[in-house]
Amino acid sequence: MRMTGWIRPLALAALVVAVAAPAWAQGPAAAAEAEVRKVIADYNAAYEKNDLDTYFKAFAPDLTQWFPSGRVDLPTYRADWTKTIQSGSRNEKVEVRDLRVQVSPAGDAAVATYILRVTFRSAKGQVSTEDNQETDVLFKRNGAWTIVHVNYAPAKSPK
Repeated sequence: MRMTGWIRPLALAALVVAVAAPAWAQGPAAAAEAEVRKVIADYNAAYEKNDLDTYFKAFAPDLTQWFPSGRVDLPTYRADWTKTIQSGSRNEKVEVRDLRVQVSPAGDAAVATYILRVTFRSAKGQVSTEDNQETDVLFKRNGAWTIVHVNYAPAKSPK
């Protein structure tokens, strides 16, 4: 079928708008995913910089976490990690790999899963690099995404 007159330019304009539409124009799930990806990037950038204030602002006050050592709440984690950094230990490099984000149908909850490669220097100068499997659960509360749960465990080495 051949398009003539005003139909052809209208069809072309509709195609351009559909292709060029930003995430927010593609629906709440796409916008929520973009927002969550930014939270994950920013929070891990703060972790890499050892910027404790910015890092801990990403967490909800009612945060729960699973570490290999067991369940940890936010006050305990903040105290332990602050003590580690104040001792002279440091993250040197933090890389988010294979990030996948799932958003709830309502666009107010999300799960982010990824491998977090961390290069860490101890206060004694020992450097180690480890891959960890991380799952972050986020809720959108009062218009802002916050991390309400973290599951952090060593990733198994490929065979």
